[in-house]
Amino acid sequence: VQLLESGGGLVQAGGSVRLSCAVSGRHFGLSAMGGYRQAPGKERELVAALSGKGIAYYVDSVKGRFTISRDNAKNTLYLQMNSLKPEDTAVYYCAKYSSSWFYGYEYDYRGQGTQVTVSS
Repeated sequence: VQLLESGGGLVQAGGSVRLSCAVSGRHFGLSAMGGYRQAPGKERELVAALSGKGIAYYVDSVKGRFTISRDNAKNTLYLQMNSLKPEDTAVYYCAKYSSSWFYGYEYDYRGQGTQVTVSS
């Protein structure tokens, strides 16, 4: 299983970025997927997750601004990030769970990540 993120970059505060995560392998549509971020000096944070049945989770700090979605026909996960703030600056990476649910589980595979930098 391989996960490849794309779409990061430099954006001004208030702007938008859409991250994509292409996933190889089988059973993508059945698996829960997660979007994580890690900023320098901070712990890894689960930003958003999507169960195999389409139930979404968002950390409070991104609710109303970020949207996680998936295209099972393309084996691709998306994270649409709007109204970006400087505190959203981090390396973002996607992760795949072997389960169809994410809460209480650790992921089994993750991508290498893509940098998102939000300037003020």
